[in-house]
Amino acid sequence: MFGLVPLQGDITAIADSVNAVWVLMVSFLIFFMQPGFALLEAGQVRAKNAGNVVMKNMTDWSMGVLVFFLVGAAVSAMAGMLGSPGVEFSVSAAFGHINDPTAWVGWLFGAVFAMTAATIVSGAIAERMKFGAYVAYAFVLVAVLYPVVAGSTWGGTGLLSGTGYIGEALGVGYKDFAGATVVHAMGGIAGLTAAYMVGPRKGRFDENGDAQPIPGHSVLFAVIGTLILAFGWYAFNVGTQATVLTTDGSFNEAALGRVALNTTLAMGAGMVFSTLTTAAWEGKPDPLFGANGLLAGLVAITGACAHVSWWGAIVIGVIGGVQTPFVYRWVVDSLKVDDVCGVFAVHGSAGFIGTMLIPFFDVAGFSLNQLIMQVVGSALIGTFTVLGTMAVLLVVDAVVGLRVSDEDEVAGLDPSEHGMHAYPEFTDDSGPDRAVADGGTVPGATDEIRTDGGEATEPTPAITEVTDDE
Repeated sequence: MFGLVPLQGDITAIADSVNAVWVLMVSFLIFFMQPGFALLEAGQVRAKNAGNVVMKNMTDWSMGVLVFFLVGAAVSAMAGMLGSPGVEFSVSAAFGHINDPTAWVGWLFGAVFAMTAATIVSGAIAERMKFGAYVAYAFVLVAVLYPVVAGSTWGGTGLLSGTGYIGEALGVGYKDFAGATVVHAMGGIAGLTAAYMVGPRKGRFDENGDAQPIPGHSVLFAVIGTLILAFGWYAFNVGTQATVLTTDGSFNEAALGRVALNTTLAMGAGMVFSTLTTAAWEGKPDPLFGANGLLAGLVAITGACAHVSWWGAIVIGVIGGVQTPFVYRWVVDSLKVDDVCGVFAVHGSAGFIGTMLIPFFDVAGFSLNQLIMQVVGSALIGTFTVLGTMAVLLVVDAVVGLRVSDEDEVAGLDPSEHGMHAYPEFTDDSGPDRAVADGGTVPGATDEIRTDGGEATEPTPAITEVTDDE
């Protein structure tokens, strides 16, 4: 009496719906990278600055999404219009997403990438920059700097796209699938520039200019944060392959599989070869350089994951991991820049290197014009980010100043900037931070924690309560 009724529907509409839900889900997972960043950065600073770091992370996201919705997304669209010949410039079209419900899923996906770029910077300038100054810079980064870079490369238009002025001249568009340079290298070089301009932490360099270790308070936090970031990276890379079902209803398995496999292989290669490098260089494997190498392998493959062979992904991951300790030491020892979390080595150089290596392992074959585009595009993104960051911070410095006072830096940014302690039982007048600030030592301190590239370290406050008996 009752027969089966075949499912009726437009296959294209069904595919579009599935793909939209996929984009929403990966956007939610990319947001989960924020607690990863918070743990990673908090673990690499001293206990007296942990609250300040996580406050910056919350602000990056909360303020950032508002700014990117109201301003940043439109700036990105306008940058794309201006960079391509024959594209009509329209301010109203640029702001069209604000009242277009069909554009909001795509906007969210763009927003989580913008927030990632902003969050990278906070790890480089930790422990000495005024909170207000950081917020002002993060505002401009999300409103203008990142959108100009993204609009010049992604979205089908823009200076570096295939239809842009440079793209038309070379006959190719800039290849950066999920943001190795657009997101990570941009954030990494912004962090390096900001760290240079704000200056090193007190005690980071001695009177001879030699780097002195300032260990963070929790290697455990840093490594857990790294693994959370690695989990979110699957959404970051594989999620960018936004077509799950094709218009004929087929599962896009090969494209998704390539991105997932290449992301995984490069991640593993980055960690293993960064660890081997530090073990050979220093005699022992360093867990923080292992973590940074894992992230550098991920950054390096982020732009290439959809384009290169699986063996190319391994090579890119190896190079990303090996370069991490060398670039970090170059930044600290040669440039004398106090990049607290090593964001340039992890996000900056790894992102640029991985993106420029794409033509050598591209499954489409080697193209000299593509290599030229990769080099030119990376140079333009890097130059624009450095100059833009310097301009913004010079203005911020003139208006509110970049650094906290020496007294506030010694006391810690938690009490001076936020009126609290992340670890109140360990940071009162008799606790480890106060003892170290006064030039003393801390009972129960350990010299085993190394957060600074494997240098010989000074005693580090252990998270143990100091009692009257001690």
